Amino acid sequence: MTDLKIYHNPRCSKSRQTLALIEEKGLTPTIIRYLESPPDAAEISDLLMKLGISARALLRKGEQDYKDQNLKNTQLSEAELIDAMATYPKLIERPIVVKNNKAILGRPPENVLDLI
Repeated sequence: MTDLKIYHNPRCSKSRQTLALIEEKGLTPTIIRYLESPPDAAEISDLLMKLGISARALLRKGEQDYKDQNLKNTQLSEAELIDAMATYPKLIERPIVVKNNKAILGRPPENVLDLI
């Protein structure tokens, strides 16, 4: 066990590739299947801080929930976008790998090498 965590969707090829890359390095991260156990707004805020990005940058804009909730509206606040991701976890870009107080998006999967 390491101090690594991965917010993982096993149906996502990039998420699977990122996990495989971590495991190839001999590491065993804690796997959080975020669609089954969605992060709450506070956890998403913490992830955004560790990633160093805005809520809008973490949104999956191709998801139907993005369109249905009119999240392209630039007047929405960070809190509103975070609440949307907590309510509709499919909106969260994946995978997110966390180590201590830093996180990185595994898109492309090789990004994780900077963290591990």
